Amino acid sequence: MLESFLFAAPGNILPAAVAGLFGLLIGSFLNVVIHRLPKMMQRESDNYVAHESGKPLAHTDRYNLTVPRSACPHCGHQITALENIPIVSYLFLGGKCSKCKAPISPRYPVVEFITGTLSAFLVWRFGSGLAGLAALAFAYLLIAMTFIDADTQLLPDDLTFPLLWCGLLVNLNGTFVPLRDAVIGAAGGYLSLWAIYWLFKLATGKEGMGYGDFKLLAALGAWLGWTMLPVIVLLSSLVGAVVGIALIVFTKHGRDNPIPFGPYLAAAGLIALLYGKPIVQAYLGFPH
Repeated sequence: MLESFLFAAPGNILPAAVAGLFGLLIGSFLNVVIHRLPKMMQRESDNYVAHESGKPLAHTDRYNLTVPRSACPHCGHQITALENIPIVSYLFLGGKCSKCKAPISPRYPVVEFITGTLSAFLVWRFGSGLAGLAALAFAYLLIAMTFIDADTQLLPDDLTFPLLWCGLLVNLNGTFVPLRDAVIGAAGGYLSLWAIYWLFKLATGKEGMGYGDFKLLAALGAWLGWTMLPVIVLLSSLVGAVVGIALIVFTKHGRDNPIPFGPYLAAAGLIALLYGKPIVQAYLGFPH
Protein backbone atom coordinates (compact mmCIF):
# COMPACT_ATOMS: atom_id res chain seq x y z
CA MET A 1 0.00 0.00 0.00
CA LEU A 2 2.84 2.41 0.87
CA GLU A 3 4.59 1.59 -2.40
CA SER A 4 1.43 2.21 -4.41
CA PHE A 5 0.97 5.55 -2.68
CA LEU A 6 4.54 6.67 -3.21
CA PHE A 7 4.64 5.72 -6.88
CA ALA A 8 1.06 6.39 -7.95
CA ALA A 9 0.63 8.23 -11.23
CA PRO A 10 0.39 12.03 -11.08
CA GLY A 11 -3.18 13.24 -10.95
CA ASN A 12 -4.41 10.15 -9.06
CA ILE A 13 -7.27 11.27 -6.83
CA LEU A 14 -6.74 8.76 -4.02
CA PRO A 15 -3.13 9.77 -3.22
CA ALA A 16 -4.22 13.41 -3.42
CA ALA A 17 -6.99 12.79 -0.90
CA VAL A 18 -4.59 10.98 1.44
CA ALA A 19 -2.13 13.86 1.07
CA GLY A 20 -4.89 16.33 1.91
CA LEU A 21 -5.69 14.53 5.18
CA PHE A 22 -1.99 14.28 5.98
CA GLY A 23 -1.65 17.99 5.20
CA LEU A 24 -4.29 18.85 7.79
CA LEU A 25 -2.15 17.16 10.45
CA ILE A 26 0.98 18.90 9.18
CA GLY A 27 -0.92 22.18 9.29
CA SER A 28 -1.63 21.62 12.97
CA PHE A 29 2.11 21.10 13.55
CA LEU A 30 2.96 24.17 11.46
CA ASN A 31 0.81 26.23 13.81
CA VAL A 32 3.11 25.13 16.63
CA VAL A 33 6.20 26.02 14.56
CA ILE A 34 4.78 29.44 13.68
CA HIS A 35 3.99 30.21 17.29
CA ARG A 36 7.00 28.73 19.04
CA LEU A 37 10.00 29.10 16.74
CA PRO A 38 10.24 32.92 17.14
CA LYS A 39 9.89 32.51 20.91
CA MET A 40 12.63 29.88 20.91
CA MET A 41 14.89 32.27 18.99
CA GLN A 42 14.15 35.10 21.42
CA ARG A 43 14.82 32.91 24.45
CA GLU A 44 18.11 31.75 22.95
CA SER A 45 19.07 35.37 22.30
CA ASP A 46 18.13 36.40 25.84
CA ASN A 47 20.21 33.60 27.33
CA TYR A 48 23.17 34.47 25.13
CA VAL A 49 23.08 38.11 26.22
CA ALA A 50 22.75 37.09 29.87
CA HIS A 51 25.65 34.63 29.58
CA GLU A 52 27.92 37.17 27.88
CA SER A 53 27.17 39.78 30.54
CA GLY A 54 27.75 37.34 33.42
CA LYS A 55 24.13 37.39 34.55
CA PRO A 56 21.89 34.40 35.37
CA LEU A 57 20.21 32.87 32.34
CA ALA A 58 16.89 34.51 31.57
CA HIS A 59 15.23 31.19 30.66
CA THR A 60 16.05 27.87 32.26
CA ASP A 61 12.87 25.89 31.59
CA ARG A 62 12.62 23.54 28.63
CA TYR A 63 10.84 25.09 25.66
CA ASN A 64 10.83 23.64 22.15
CA LEU A 65 8.41 22.41 19.50
CA THR A 66 7.20 19.52 21.68
CA VAL A 67 7.57 20.77 25.26
CA PRO A 68 5.53 22.09 27.02
CA ARG A 69 2.19 20.78 25.80
CA SER A 70 -0.01 23.22 23.94
CA ALA A 71 -2.28 25.18 26.26
CA CYS A 72 -4.75 28.03 26.22
CA PRO A 73 -2.77 31.29 26.56
CA HIS A 74 -5.55 32.79 28.70
CA CYS A 75 -6.23 30.14 31.34
CA GLY A 76 -3.44 27.59 30.83
CA HIS A 77 -5.84 24.74 30.02
CA GLN A 78 -3.83 21.99 28.31
CA ILE A 79 -5.20 21.08 24.88
CA THR A 80 -6.44 17.50 24.78
CA ALA A 81 -6.14 15.18 21.79
CA LEU A 82 -9.84 15.58 20.98
CA GLU A 83 -9.45 19.36 21.08
CA ASN A 84 -6.55 19.20 18.65
CA ILE A 85 -8.23 17.61 15.63
CA PRO A 86 -7.52 19.91 12.67
CA ILE A 87 -10.43 22.22 11.79
CA VAL A 88 -13.03 19.87 13.32
CA SER A 89 -12.12 20.73 16.91
CA TYR A 90 -12.24 24.46 16.18
CA LEU A 91 -15.72 24.16 14.70
CA PHE A 92 -16.93 21.85 17.48
CA LEU A 93 -15.68 24.25 20.18
CA GLY A 94 -17.19 27.22 18.41
CA GLY A 95 -13.77 28.87 18.20
CA LYS A 96 -13.49 29.12 21.98
CA CYS A 97 -11.46 27.49 24.74
CA SER A 98 -13.42 24.62 26.29
CA LYS A 99 -12.59 25.85 29.81
CA CYS A 100 -12.47 29.66 29.91
CA LYS A 101 -14.37 30.32 26.65
CA ALA A 102 -11.71 32.76 25.46
CA PRO A 103 -11.69 33.08 21.65
CA ILE A 104 -9.25 30.94 19.68
CA SER A 105 -7.55 32.68 16.77
CA PRO A 106 -9.11 31.67 13.44
CA ARG A 107 -5.58 31.52 12.07
CA TYR A 108 -5.22 27.97 13.40
CA PRO A 109 -7.91 26.41 11.18
CA VAL A 110 -6.89 28.71 8.30
CA VAL A 111 -3.31 27.38 8.36
CA GLU A 112 -4.62 23.82 8.59
CA PHE A 113 -7.01 24.36 5.69
CA ILE A 114 -4.36 25.98 3.49
CA THR A 115 -1.86 23.21 4.23
CA GLY A 116 -4.36 20.41 3.63
CA THR A 117 -5.72 21.89 0.42
CA LEU A 118 -2.28 22.69 -0.95
CA SER A 119 -1.04 19.19 -0.06
CA ALA A 120 -3.85 17.56 -2.02
CA PHE A 121 -3.30 19.84 -5.01
CA LEU A 122 0.47 19.36 -5.12
CA VAL A 123 0.20 15.56 -5.05
CA TRP A 124 -2.52 15.71 -7.69
CA ARG A 125 -0.29 17.98 -9.78
CA PHE A 126 3.10 16.27 -9.32
CA GLY A 127 2.13 12.78 -8.24
CA SER A 128 3.31 11.02 -5.11
CA GLY A 129 6.83 10.15 -6.19
CA LEU A 130 9.92 12.21 -5.44
CA ALA A 131 8.66 15.36 -7.16
CA GLY A 132 5.36 15.32 -5.26
CA LEU A 133 6.92 14.62 -1.88
CA ALA A 134 9.56 17.29 -2.47
CA ALA A 135 6.87 19.79 -3.46
CA LEU A 136 5.11 19.09 -0.15
CA ALA A 137 8.25 19.84 1.86
CA PHE A 138 8.75 22.99 -0.24
CA ALA A 139 5.22 24.19 0.51
CA TYR A 140 5.32 23.36 4.23
CA LEU A 141 8.48 25.37 4.81
CA LEU A 142 7.09 28.31 2.84
CA ILE A 143 3.83 28.29 4.80
CA ALA A 144 5.69 28.40 8.11
CA MET A 145 7.96 31.21 6.90
CA THR A 146 5.04 33.21 5.53
CA PHE A 147 3.21 33.44 8.83
CA ILE A 148 6.34 33.88 10.93
CA ASP A 149 7.50 36.76 8.74
CA ALA A 150 4.02 38.31 8.84
CA ASP A 151 4.10 38.20 12.65
CA THR A 152 7.70 39.08 13.43
CA GLN A 153 9.33 40.32 10.19
CA LEU A 154 11.85 37.52 10.61
CA LEU A 155 12.77 34.65 8.30
CA PRO A 156 14.55 32.16 10.58
CA ASP A 157 17.75 30.51 9.36
CA ASP A 158 16.31 27.30 10.83
CA LEU A 159 13.85 27.34 7.92
CA THR A 160 15.59 29.19 5.07
CA PHE A 161 18.78 27.12 5.17
CA PRO A 162 17.03 23.71 5.15
CA LEU A 163 14.90 24.95 2.24
CA LEU A 164 18.05 25.97 0.36
CA TRP A 165 19.96 22.72 0.92
CA CYS A 166 16.91 20.56 0.23
CA GLY A 167 16.45 22.36 -3.08
CA LEU A 168 19.98 21.55 -4.17
CA LEU A 169 19.67 17.92 -3.02
CA VAL A 170 16.30 17.44 -4.73
CA ASN A 171 17.78 18.69 -7.99
CA LEU A 172 20.85 16.45 -7.89
CA ASN A 173 19.11 14.33 -10.51
CA GLY A 174 17.20 17.22 -12.08
CA THR A 175 13.86 16.67 -10.34
CA PHE A 176 12.69 20.20 -11.14
CA VAL A 177 15.71 21.76 -12.88
CA PRO A 178 19.26 20.66 -13.75
CA LEU A 179 21.67 20.92 -10.82
CA ARG A 180 23.72 23.56 -12.67
CA ASP A 181 20.64 25.80 -12.95
CA ALA A 182 19.86 25.19 -9.28
CA VAL A 183 23.34 26.22 -8.10
CA ILE A 184 23.32 29.33 -10.27
CA GLY A 185 19.78 30.06 -9.06
CA ALA A 186 20.84 29.87 -5.43
CA ALA A 187 23.80 32.20 -5.95
CA GLY A 188 21.87 34.53 -8.23
CA GLY A 189 18.89 34.72 -5.88
CA TYR A 190 21.02 35.76 -2.94
CA LEU A 191 23.29 38.18 -4.81
CA SER A 192 20.48 39.92 -6.70
CA LEU A 193 18.62 40.99 -3.56
CA TRP A 194 21.90 41.67 -1.77
CA ALA A 195 22.80 44.12 -4.55
CA ILE A 196 19.37 45.76 -4.47
CA TYR A 197 19.59 46.07 -0.69
CA TRP A 198 22.90 47.93 -0.82
CA LEU A 199 21.89 50.15 -3.74
CA PHE A 200 18.74 51.15 -1.88
CA LYS A 201 20.62 51.72 1.36
CA LEU A 202 23.28 53.86 -0.34
CA ALA A 203 20.60 55.89 -2.12
CA THR A 204 18.22 56.40 0.82
CA GLY A 205 20.15 55.55 3.97
CA LYS A 206 17.41 53.04 4.86
CA GLU A 207 17.22 49.25 4.80
CA GLY A 208 14.64 48.13 2.25
CA MET A 209 14.61 44.44 3.24
CA GLY A 210 16.22 41.95 5.59
CA TYR A 211 18.91 39.37 5.00
CA GLY A 212 16.31 36.65 5.41
CA ASP A 213 14.78 37.75 2.11
CA PHE A 214 18.14 37.16 0.38
CA LYS A 215 18.29 33.64 1.79
CA LEU A 216 14.69 32.88 0.84
CA LEU A 217 15.19 33.95 -2.77
CA ALA A 218 18.41 31.91 -2.84
CA ALA A 219 16.41 28.89 -1.66
CA LEU A 220 13.75 29.47 -4.32
CA GLY A 221 16.51 29.68 -6.92
CA ALA A 222 17.91 26.37 -5.68
CA TRP A 223 14.54 24.71 -6.19
CA LEU A 224 13.40 26.37 -9.41
CA GLY A 225 16.59 27.46 -11.17
CA TRP A 226 17.96 30.80 -12.26
CA THR A 227 15.48 31.27 -15.12
CA MET A 228 12.63 31.58 -12.59
CA LEU A 229 14.26 34.35 -10.57
CA PRO A 230 12.91 37.23 -12.72
CA VAL A 231 9.42 35.72 -12.61
CA ILE A 232 9.57 35.29 -8.82
CA VAL A 233 10.85 38.82 -8.21
CA LEU A 234 8.27 40.34 -10.58
CA LEU A 235 5.35 38.39 -9.13
CA SER A 236 6.37 39.09 -5.52
CA SER A 237 6.88 42.78 -6.23
CA LEU A 238 3.50 43.13 -7.92
CA VAL A 239 1.66 41.32 -5.15
CA GLY A 240 3.58 43.25 -2.51
CA ALA A 241 2.77 46.57 -4.14
CA VAL A 242 -0.94 45.77 -4.39
CA VAL A 243 -1.17 44.54 -0.80
CA GLY A 244 0.94 47.44 0.50
CA ILE A 245 -1.25 50.04 -1.21
CA ALA A 246 -4.37 48.28 0.07
CA LEU A 247 -3.02 48.33 3.63
CA ILE A 248 -2.27 52.05 3.41
CA VAL A 249 -5.64 52.94 1.89
CA PHE A 250 -7.98 50.67 3.82
CA THR A 251 -6.28 50.09 7.18
CA LYS A 252 -4.40 53.38 7.64
CA HIS A 253 -1.13 51.44 7.67
CA GLY A 254 1.62 54.04 7.93
CA ARG A 255 3.86 54.40 4.91
CA ASP A 256 6.90 54.32 7.17
CA ASN A 257 5.81 51.05 8.80
CA PRO A 258 7.74 48.14 7.29
CA ILE A 259 5.83 45.45 5.41
CA PRO A 260 7.46 42.00 5.33
CA PHE A 261 8.49 40.87 1.84
CA GLY A 262 8.86 37.18 2.70
CA PRO A 263 5.18 36.23 2.27
CA TYR A 264 5.16 37.67 -1.25
CA LEU A 265 8.35 35.82 -2.16
CA ALA A 266 6.83 32.61 -0.79
CA ALA A 267 3.61 33.08 -2.76
CA ALA A 268 5.58 33.85 -5.91
CA GLY A 269 7.72 30.76 -5.34
CA LEU A 270 4.67 28.52 -5.17
CA ILE A 271 3.20 30.08 -8.30
CA ALA A 272 6.52 29.59 -10.10
CA LEU A 273 6.69 25.95 -8.99
CA LEU A 274 3.23 25.30 -10.43
CA TYR A 275 3.07 27.60 -13.43
CA GLY A 276 6.52 29.12 -13.83
CA LYS A 277 7.41 27.41 -17.09
CA PRO A 278 4.20 28.41 -18.90
CA ILE A 279 4.65 31.97 -17.63
CA VAL A 280 8.21 32.12 -18.90
CA GLN A 281 7.24 30.60 -22.24
CA ALA A 282 4.27 32.93 -22.66
CA TYR A 283 5.77 36.25 -21.56
CA LEU A 284 9.50 35.96 -22.13
CA GLY A 285 9.36 34.07 -25.40
CA PHE A 286 11.33 31.03 -24.20
CA PRO A 287 10.93 28.03 -26.49
CA HIS A 288 8.62 25.18 -25.50
